[in-house]
Amino acid sequence: MNIAVILAGGIGKRFGADKPKQFVKVFDKPVLVYTIEIYQNHPEIDAIEVVCVESCIIYLKKLVDEYNLHKVKWITPGGKEFQNSMINGINNLKSELNDEDIVLFQYGASPFTSDYVISDAIQVCKEKGNSSPAISSLFLLGSNDGDKSINWIDRDKVIIHNTPQCFKFGYVTQLYDEAIENGYLDKVEPHTTTLMYYMNREIYLSKGNQINFKITTKEDLDLFKGYVMMKNNKSS
Repeated sequence: MNIAVILAGGIGKRFGADKPKQFVKVFDKPVLVYTIEIYQNHPEIDAIEVVCVESCIIYLKKLVDEYNLHKVKWITPGGKEFQNSMINGINNLKSELNDEDIVLFQYGASPFTSDYVISDAIQVCKEKGNSSPAISSLFLLGSNDGDKSINWIDRDKVIIHNTPQCFKFGYVTQLYDEAIENGYLDKVEPHTTTLMYYMNREIYLSKGNQINFKITTKEDLDLFKGYVMMKNNKSS
């Protein structure tokens, strides 16, 4: 099976709204619903788990019914930090999945993800055991040295990781079991890719694109509004 795990456990402090950014509405529909619908409508996705801010779980269940998100099979509380939400989502599925099932971890506030990004992530994961959509930087890169930049960085030697990060379930379960046992989670930036780098794990790259980004600021939300309008105009 291919299972989407939508990570909606954060409160989005940088966004500055009166509610978690994934529940902010765009044209009367919460951002999180747009994200879930990407996987609801994708033919390769069998079921969905949402890791949700605990105070919003009842509201989320109402949204699942209202928008007929019938692939949402599990809702589990998020944790204090990103890694805690990842672990909660994994633990909730341990009695449901086998080692060869594929799980795709998607940020709840990333509603731009394209179908082919998901499909390629699944395909690479089937072959390699894990995958991460990635792109090259379109911008010139340099070092951050306080109020100046001293060193040029070759952008052909770096990549930008994105969502969904995809794993065979046995792989990601073992990854976090080992990280917890050895106390690695407090030693790295709170993302699965940084944990994998720290643990000297290879990350296999799948197709990404420039529009696949997470809503972090209110300007990003404006971009998403324009994106929704464009898609609606194309379909009308």
